[in-house]
Amino acid sequence: MTSRRPDNFDGLGYRGRDDPAYSGGYSGRSFNNSSSVDLQNWVTTPPDIPGSRNLHFGERTPQFEAAPAAPGAEDALPTAPPSEQLNRFAGFGIGLASLFTENVLAHPCIVFRRQCQVNYHARCYHLSPLTAVSVMYNVTKSQGPKALWKGMGSTFVVQGVTLGTEGIISECTPLPRELSHKWNPKQVIGHLVLKGLTCVVAMPFYSASLIETVQSEIIRDNPSILDCVKEGVGRVMGMGVPHSKRLLPLWGLMLPTVLHGVLHYVVSSTVQRLVLFLLRRKSPAKQPVDGSETVQTMLDAYFPELMASFVASLCADVLLYPLETVMHRLHIQGTRTIIDNTDLGFEVLPINTQYEGIRDCVNVIRREEGALGFYKGFGSIVVQYSLHAAVLQITKVIYSTLLQNA
Repeated sequence: MTSRRPDNFDGLGYRGRDDPAYSGGYSGRSFNNSSSVDLQNWVTTPPDIPGSRNLHFGERTPQFEAAPAAPGAEDALPTAPPSEQLNRFAGFGIGLASLFTENVLAHPCIVFRRQCQVNYHARCYHLSPLTAVSVMYNVTKSQGPKALWKGMGSTFVVQGVTLGTEGIISECTPLPRELSHKWNPKQVIGHLVLKGLTCVVAMPFYSASLIETVQSEIIRDNPSILDCVKEGVGRVMGMGVPHSKRLLPLWGLMLPTVLHGVLHYVVSSTVQRLVLFLLRRKSPAKQPVDGSETVQTMLDAYFPELMASFVASLCADVLLYPLETVMHRLHIQGTRTIIDNTDLGFEVLPINTQYEGIRDCVNVIRREEGALGFYKGFGSIVVQYSLHAAVLQITKVIYSTLLQNA
């Protein structure tokens, strides 16, 4: 077979035989008579490929060649901060502790608070956390530990429906899901409209979750998580468990539900931004110098947002507590729900109210129960946020200790 290579082709490059680099005594390539300038055009050493060297047993291919450090340079270098993996673990753990407290550990307080709000028979308003804790203990003692953990799965269903509905509406409409720093009144109105529509869609599921939360454990039949979805759809379609004629239609519940949801979001968002601004202004970002300041800087990066969220939720719940009481009473009316006796914790009571709407509910509560009737069960909210604050502080101390010893 005849070779197709030209006669003047060598193995390293394709140059004519008249090239000065080939002025040696033979026709192949020669570097004997080449100048240093000519040799720079040739690759004389192969690249350092990891694993391409002949190593002895136990040796490793060097990946990087570090330049020798100057004398005294080690003293000038600052102390190395905690690893990125530890930082992520700390942030995840702190956020998980706060999330666990808000949705799991505080659920018994939410159950008792809602039972007090809808109990128009109650003579003890439980404005103090001491009386609230005493009755909660009696309920747990008489009905078991599950008595104050009922309906927790349905609350997660409501949160999932709310997040999913908000995402779908924001994708299908021009309504913004989040507000940028350069917002305008049109964007704010559209954002609040999105929140209101989300409350309307989640309203029947919220009503079903409320019934599961306040229903006495004595007459419950171990409902599943999907019962909340089934009851919510049945409430919309007019099917499911038969209710009394005092049951208010969904359009009659729309005003208090949307009003409470939007106002709660506005108050919590405003307070959260204000508190976060004050915390960051009080303790500006600093460059860490030693290990302790590094730990403190990292903790300051996580805890301001958690504390701002904590204060925002507390302010919104306290300010809107009377409206929440009215909303819960309207939602529970006509559902034939039997709740625990919040005065003693050993009996059950039926709910037989006849409110015609939000205005009538406000007037009846003010006339028959007084102004403090809107704050029934307020002691449980004190217990809830005291527990939340304690968990945040304990978590901060634990992670501060771990990071300092790391």
